[in-house]
Amino acid sequence: MALTMMREAVMDTQTLTYLFVGLSFALYIGIALWSRAGSTSEFYVAGGGVHPIANGMATAADWMSAASFISMAGIIAFLGYDGSVYLMGWTGGYVLLALLLAPYLRKFGQFTVPDFIGERYYSRAARVVAVVCLLFVSFTYVAGQMRGVGIVFSRFLEVDIDLGVVIGMGVVFTYAVLGGMKGITYTQVAQYCVLIFAYMVPAIFISILITGNPVPQLGLGATVADGSGLSVLGKLDLTLVDLGFQPYTQPSKELFDVFAITFALMVGTAGLPHVIVRFFTVPKVSDARLSAGYALIFIALLYTTAPAVAAFARLNFVDSVHNTAYTDAPGWFKNWESLGLIGWQDKNGDGVIQYAAGPAFAGAPTFSGETGSSGERLLTNEPAGNANEVYADRDIFVLANPEIANLPGWVIALVAAGGLAAALSTAAGLLLVISTAISHDLMKKTFMPEISDGQELLFARIAAAVAILIAGWFGINPPGFVAQVVAFAFGLAAASLFPAIAMGIFSKGMNREGAISGMVVGLVFTFAYIVFFKFVSPELNHSAYWLFGVSPEGIGTIGMVLNFAVAYGVAYFTAAPPDEVRDLVDDIRVPTGAKVAHKHS
Repeated sequence: MALTMMREAVMDTQTLTYLFVGLSFALYIGIALWSRAGSTSEFYVAGGGVHPIANGMATAADWMSAASFISMAGIIAFLGYDGSVYLMGWTGGYVLLALLLAPYLRKFGQFTVPDFIGERYYSRAARVVAVVCLLFVSFTYVAGQMRGVGIVFSRFLEVDIDLGVVIGMGVVFTYAVLGGMKGITYTQVAQYCVLIFAYMVPAIFISILITGNPVPQLGLGATVADGSGLSVLGKLDLTLVDLGFQPYTQPSKELFDVFAITFALMVGTAGLPHVIVRFFTVPKVSDARLSAGYALIFIALLYTTAPAVAAFARLNFVDSVHNTAYTDAPGWFKNWESLGLIGWQDKNGDGVIQYAAGPAFAGAPTFSGETGSSGERLLTNEPAGNANEVYADRDIFVLANPEIANLPGWVIALVAAGGLAAALSTAAGLLLVISTAISHDLMKKTFMPEISDGQELLFARIAAAVAILIAGWFGINPPGFVAQVVAFAFGLAAASLFPAIAMGIFSKGMNREGAISGMVVGLVFTFAYIVFFKFVSPELNHSAYWLFGVSPEGIGTIGMVLNFAVAYGVAYFTAAPPDEVRDLVDDIRVPTGAKVAHKHS
């Protein structure tokens, strides 16, 4: 009888998930068809007529990707104090972008970041180099989004991860290729509403269950409602130390590496092309500032909640798994195990799950296709020489949180819809930036200036379709955890695009030779460093071998310094920029009048 009721509950949750996800997809596609772009201006910047509040919501959705919704709390849950670099870097970076760059770029009044760099540095070569940098950054970033799409689909819609990526590609194709920036903007408004509701509702539920406080931000510092008298973080520290982990609230990374990662995430944010382009979609410079302020408020709702979600998830995970017989393991554990995102290896043969410090075995679980004596899926991985028997993918914890806490089925379904909204909104923005860079900056402004508006729009749609196929391949063959992959994208943006944009606005003496040299050196150095330690020689990925003790996640800071140094060094020995370029810089920075500088384009 109990088994029948449990099956019915599962069916109900599954039906709700299909319903929530299906309705959200229908909404996104309907908006895209309603707001289909009819010109390049609508395709690239939504015609420049988006209201600041709507643009603030769209920017927040564009900004809060699968890394923010799905992966960030999971990484904080595992890293504890060290995970704070993501919170500090990403939120600080958005403030930097909003105050330092966005209003000036909006006043410039063109479509893209390569557009600004090409015009400011009076060079086709600079534009092409900027496009190359943009493609490296955007494809690295979109890889994380498509992996997030695959994870959500595989668990909640019970399809293979690869098939989930393909379905996500189809949805993004519909509203990105048809609607362009106009369709994406209003779709992202809807996606923000879905994702923030989906993030906050389970957080509030779980905060009440653990602490009795309905405000997650306050619940993080509250006393656990179990009679122990311990705070949430105090109990978490004690629990993890007992299992052999480092205390949750103490750092383990070197201070300089923490600084490097935080700074790379911060300045990388200010160089992200898919976020910058959002400030071209509002009518006036003052609207760019307003929409940046609104977006910061909308973003803060999730980012101030994430630390609480992370702590609650780690507590619940330990309580529901450690020292539990596998035959009595909760349903969510076996659900994620069936997808290969959790693995259990019964090292001591007692049939009981032991969760402790250290990797359970080498790499992600590889299943043999057979079952063990307790019914677990047997692994082919070599066991590690420690007591830990559990592998858990960090990207599952926000998604699994409602199941771990035994929340109602509709909350689980809501989180599925929210995770997809977060991943798809950012993927669409990135793909649009990629297609715009190819159709507008490479075709129209560089190699085929004679093409018509209609032909340029066609090239943009073709480029978007090809970009979606490449993004799908990255989603099926991801190079790491979602937040980790996204961190690499931020490092590449910090080392390549940010210095060129900042010098273009604030340094009248920076010339094309300096900017091009700096971008090339910054990009090549940072990309080579990441590839070497993550893919060529991962066995050397340790602080003993890192340059100045800086990890691949933080190397964008060193790449940025190299970019600035090379740019100013080359500029010193080459010709100064022409007077009209100096006038352009002055005009961009004049606060009065707020005229769009089309006359210089």
